[in-house]
Amino acid sequence: MPFETFTRQRRAERQPLTIQKKGVISLNRAAFEALGGPEAVELLFDPDASRLVAVRRSDSSVEHAYQVRAPVENHATWLISGAAFVSYYEIENSRSVRRAARMDGDLLIIDLNDPHIDPRAEPTPADASD
Repeated sequence: MPFETFTRQRRAERQPLTIQKKGVISLNRAAFEALGGPEAVELLFDPDASRLVAVRRSDSSVEHAYQVRAPVENHATWLISGAAFVSYYEIENSRSVRRAARMDGDLLIIDLNDPHIDPRAEPTPADASD
């Protein structure tokens, strides 16, 4: 049976995407790096495929691109001002919600139908093992 050493840190490969109460979309370091460390992104929505949301790296000169704001000192969260996107597609945001994301080609995708966790909640034993 293989054992793994617990290092008191979460696994870096988790790529959650959080939609905050005011429509701000936040990425952790793993998600930001999976997108190639972008300065700007495009936000995509697929209403026919179970309400999928995707983030794709973009050139900042693209008219509809969203700037990715760098984290403040001692934080590792990158922010995208997605309020208009969230409002337009009527994405529920009465509370901040974090969902697991996956890379598919150049898209970082979340499924709005997937279970989510409250980012302010205490970590569960399953989260602690990640």
